[in-house]
Amino acid sequence: MSKAPVLLVIDAQEGFSDSDYWGSGANPKALENIKALVEAWREKDLPIVVFKHNSKDPDSPLFPGNGGNRLVDFIHDKGYPVIQKSVNSAFYGTPDLRLLLDRHNHRQLVICGITTNFCCETTARMAGNLGFQTNFVIDATDAFDLVSKDGSVIPGAEVMKMTAANLDGEFASVLTTAEQLAQIS
Repeated sequence: MSKAPVLLVIDAQEGFSDSDYWGSGANPKALENIKALVEAWREKDLPIVVFKHNSKDPDSPLFPGNGGNRLVDFIHDKGYPVIQKSVNSAFYGTPDLRLLLDRHNHRQLVICGITTNFCCETTARMAGNLGFQTNFVIDATDAFDLVSKDGSVIPGAEVMKMTAANLDGEFASVLTTAEQLAQIS
């Protein structure tokens, strides 16, 4: 079994900066923290897997062919494996994440990306259920306000807190970027 933790960079795409479509993100330091993790993994020659969400909605910035579908600069065309997906879980994409991890005997995952409560949380839940030791780097994710069925607005910061509460100790260990970086130093 490989002891190297695999960094999963989920949907760090230009389209999430489209505030007209998504609103404002709750964590303005998300991309900065994701970049810090990527740089630390690269310096230590640890494995990185990047995910790209291809929306099925032609009006979405993440729809293939729309400018927002592009990965952010610090991971775009850097030689990392890129898994294409059109659903929330990173375990349902092409190529197959689980086969990739199993082929190299990786059992430790570190999750960061966008959005906290959709693709990142879904991936963390599945990873936990599949028996992976998973760290979820909460401040290297971002969430947007949600509108509940009754019309009330749930702020993105509250969404992030709820995700942390849902995951920690059950599906993953929830850490900050600083805590995660200390673990690999």
